[in-house]
Amino acid sequence: MLLIPSIDLRHGQVVRLFQGRYDRETQYQLSPLEVAQSFLDAGASLVHVVDLDAAREGRPVHKELIFELARSVKIKMEVGGGIRDLDTVQEYLDNGINRVILGTAAHENPELVSQALDRFPKKIVIGIDARNGKAAVSGWEKKTEVDAIELAKSYDRPEVRAIIYTEIERDGALAGPAVEGTRKMLEAVTVPVIASGGVSSMDDLEKLKPLAKLGLEGVIVGKAVYEKKINLREAIANWGQS
Repeated sequence: MLLIPSIDLRHGQVVRLFQGRYDRETQYQLSPLEVAQSFLDAGASLVHVVDLDAAREGRPVHKELIFELARSVKIKMEVGGGIRDLDTVQEYLDNGINRVILGTAAHENPELVSQALDRFPKKIVIGIDARNGKAAVSGWEKKTEVDAIELAKSYDRPEVRAIIYTEIERDGALAGPAVEGTRKMLEAVTVPVIASGGVSSMDDLEKLKPLAKLGLEGVIVGKAVYEKKINLREAIANWGQS
């Protein structure tokens, strides 16, 4: 399985939110470029990048910074946040981004997502963020009444590169991964699934490892790496190659 470190961007800074709340933000005095390079040096081959300002505003905010990261650090990147049209998807892919994540659009504009999948097969990742089992959108601030698993089923098609599943209550909280929720997602779809949120230790990674046989492609890690609860180099070497 892939171990995928993350970079969340807000106001040009590397940050982590607690349970998706913009009013509970931890800033890390780190250069996004240095962070991306450190992930490459640790052995990661894919980085998960989220433009938090864009997710909230519905338009790219840190696009140029992300393009700079892609130019400067020779590592694969998947990017999400505020991507709501085909031109933006095209622009990211044209500027060195390997995978584009569509989250809010997956709920609000399925026609756009279908067009993106037809035009860019295996380049689109569906981001499904759940709060109490229901999909949340617009930077996690807007809850819908759409069941997260039913939403995932609607995108269970071969053109989808993967589904990233996050239980918002766990994200940034170091509360442990959503093992059962992720298992249910894996049992519901055939496309690869990536778990996100709550990982706080190597023990947490071990809890997810049995899900590989069900199609778990990887695990996104964030706060645990920044706060040195997980040594990324050792985790990649001992648990799984990114």
